[in-house]
Amino acid sequence: MQGLVTKSTGSWYSVIAENGERYECRIKGKLRIKGIVSTNPVAVGDIVTFELEPDQETGVISKIEPRKNYIIRKSINLSKQAHIIAANMDQAFLVVTLASPRTSLGFIDRFLVTAEAYHIPAALIFNKLDLFSAEGLEILDDFMSIYENIGYPCYAVSANDGTNIDIVENLLKDKTTLFSGHSGVGKSSLINKIIPDIAIKTGEISDWSDSGKHTTTFAEMYDLPFGGKLIDTPGIRELGIFDIDKKQLAHYFPEFRERMHECKFNNCVHINEPGCAVLKALEEGEIEPSRYDSYLSIYHGNETRN
Repeated sequence: MQGLVTKSTGSWYSVIAENGERYECRIKGKLRIKGIVSTNPVAVGDIVTFELEPDQETGVISKIEPRKNYIIRKSINLSKQAHIIAANMDQAFLVVTLASPRTSLGFIDRFLVTAEAYHIPAALIFNKLDLFSAEGLEILDDFMSIYENIGYPCYAVSANDGTNIDIVENLLKDKTTLFSGHSGVGKSSLINKIIPDIAIKTGEISDWSDSGKHTTTFAEMYDLPFGGKLIDTPGIRELGIFDIDKKQLAHYFPEFRERMHECKFNNCVHINEPGCAVLKALEEGEIEPSRYDSYLSIYHGNETRN
């Protein structure tokens, strides 16, 4: 049988078969994806082939169909391994907060670079709009304009009072969408507003670290009442970039990509080469310094940038 993986708990996977039935499945032996050393060979969103175990209601996954795309990150403690966050999505939304907890520009940029590298359209959802003062709203506008100016859609919402939730629902309709972000940004509250029937557990912000406590422990896919699917993922503390060639990195920054052909040298890496169009644009204020800092950080292999 073939089916869609809708939940992964590490060793067991929930699979919805073509007949609409849900089966709990495990992996057959050493199932590995060619070329990817990952901590989770099967991810939510995968289409898999499985068979039922004799006299059991559980199944065994024997094959993963080729993926259209996936979002991947470096495993926290295993630098040579990766963790696939989800597969086969139409778009990826990063839920962002400017405070309680703060989402850094470096984290946003790493997420967008990963989405670009795997050809996944991305957008930013700025949550907790109800908490902003007049000054805060100005800062929010500045943040949003950094990304809108380079082509990433940005939306300001409040899961708390429902502001602009209808806009997000329209974006989700009839698509498979990944929701990601730090713990504590209100991802679960947002999903509860969009799909009231599922009541995902939400957590408090931890006082001592101003970061969220993990409430979603495993990735899970939900059917949207108005059509489409939403993949909820555990809060990500850090997003280690995995398997992106340094020489290709600039291609995943849209504002670099559109100027690279003007560089004097074909193999320009936009760091200190003469006649570099990217450095010229940076000097002239056409490229945001925070974006260039993120580029350098990823290029030099730094794991994080605040």
